[in-house]
Amino acid sequence: MDVTDFPDDLVQMQAAWNAAYDALAAPRPSDTTALRRSLLLLSVRLWWHPYWQTVPSVPTARSELRQLARARGVVRAA
Repeated sequence: MDVTDFPDDLVQMQAAWNAAYDALAAPRPSDTTALRRSLLLLSVRLWWHPYWQTVPSVPTARSELRQLARARGVVRAA
């Protein structure tokens, strides 16, 4: 699967999910309620995104999306 197949909004949602998860996993996070709500909302949106209906292997594509979002997050942080 080519990583360019992912829609931008899907990659951005995954990156936002990663950021919320990392913020919640940090020692003594502030405003945990807002972070948990954000994580839940993003999880639902990621799970039910229409893109997943067009992919032959959803588990593989989900894994690649997570890897792509992490890689882009590392590049932006550097």
